[in-house]
Amino acid sequence: MQNTSNNTGISVIIPNYNGKNLLAKNLPFVFAALKKFGGRYEVIIPDDASTDDSADFILQQYPEIILIRSEKNGGFSVNINKGIAAAGLELVLLLNSDIKLSENYFAAQLKYFSSPDTFGVMGLILDEATDKMVEACKYPRHSLFKINHIKNLDIIGNGEFVYTYYLSGANALVNRQKLLELGGFNELFAPFYHEDLDLSLRAWENGWKCYYEHNAVCWHAVSSTIKAHSSKNTIKIISTRNKLLLHYFHLQGIRLYLWHIVTFLSLLVRWISGKLYYYRAYNLFIKKMSSMRKAKQHFIKNAIAKQQYIPFITVKESIIKTLDQLLKSDKHDRAT
Repeated sequence: MQNTSNNTGISVIIPNYNGKNLLAKNLPFVFAALKKFGGRYEVIIPDDASTDDSADFILQQYPEIILIRSEKNGGFSVNINKGIAAAGLELVLLLNSDIKLSENYFAAQLKYFSSPDTFGVMGLILDEATDKMVEACKYPRHSLFKINHIKNLDIIGNGEFVYTYYLSGANALVNRQKLLELGGFNELFAPFYHEDLDLSLRAWENGWKCYYEHNAVCWHAVSSTIKAHSSKNTIKIISTRNKLLLHYFHLQGIRLYLWHIVTFLSLLVRWISGKLYYYRAYNLFIKKMSSMRKAKQHFIKNAIAKQQYIPFITVKESIIKTLDQLLKSDKHDRAT
């Protein structure tokens, strides 16, 4: 579906790799939520060269779904970007196949998009087996330069819009035009990990806002799709490499300089402690650093040209300050 002047509605994008069982389980809840929403919608599944019968299942059971088949496995960011490119409606729900939506999932989220600087909003993710919180508002912990140091907080907000440090890639409802302006997910992070944090930080640094909505509830089944297809060592290597790339992209000035020094000096500590995977990850980071530098320069140049650029540290301090104020109000309201 191509973008038109009347594109109000929701495009749901569910990236898939060998996830037939998860799709069979959770697609009925996706359609139930979309029907409850009541507006225009489409469901897009970019399939990352699955070797199970996911594609046949979709074609047979859900012919209305837009299926995008890849001949080669490219990883999460490459695959989901194909779905984003195919979407034609104003809002895009980036949804993992292991997420079950509540019927009223969209009802409390639409109000956020009346504000022109909203990038997106995420809901509360509960464990399907226990109903305990899995993911909620992302609160950035205080740190000199550590970017991925966060904790989950279920903040009600009591009428106030609640910031979130980043939108979980498992259930992020975002403005498609803004997503396209950012170029979608950074494919240098392929095959997996830290893409959602990077995307959200780029949105914040571009002058837009990310929110958390307590009343948009969904459930996660502990299936761990990445762990089902990759070895523990591979996951550690790629995750660490991407963590390094993430910090390199978003840190600046003295913080970036200090981070480089600490990271390099930590190589000896990792060697002594037997964490040899870190050397492989660091080597992969060095190989991608030039490409990431170009991406960083291009992003900052564009944001500055639009007079919207906000440095990472300013973003983080603003989020912490705002959430700390909401936390005080939230605790008081829950106690009374």
